[in-house]
Amino acid sequence: MSMIETVNDVNNSFLARREITCNFRGLAGKLKKSEAVDMITKEFKLSGKTVIAINLKNHTGRPNILGTFYIYDDEKTAKIQVNPVIFERLEKQKAKETDAPAEEVKTDAPAEEVKTDAPAEEVKTDAPAEEVKTKEKTE
Repeated sequence: MSMIETVNDVNNSFLARREITCNFRGLAGKLKKSEAVDMITKEFKLSGKTVIAINLKNHTGRPNILGTFYIYDDEKTAKIQVNPVIFERLEKQKAKETDAPAEEVKTDAPAEEVKTDAPAEEVKTDAPAEEVKTKEKTE
């Protein structure tokens, strides 16, 4: 028994894409879009095609996810029809997966230095000025 149940599989010839709606059983809260795309690609043997996860919807009170996927023969057609923000997110995610350890080391060190230097200077300059004002008011 498979974890993927096909609800709807339509060839949309007008938009030159295949639209698949599947139900993933027992994966609520555990499934990421990239993992769902990999599962669909393997299940329907779609290697070499552009598979985009459009919607993953959890069912309340049930461990099921309903997913909608668009399958294009070439990426050029997909970029014309699908929102460009989706492709930016996919590219960002791919870059993050490949360069994750290198980026973390580079970004952590400068961020800590900036955080520690800026507040310390503000506290030193603000504190004496407030004390002087309160002494003048009391006299």
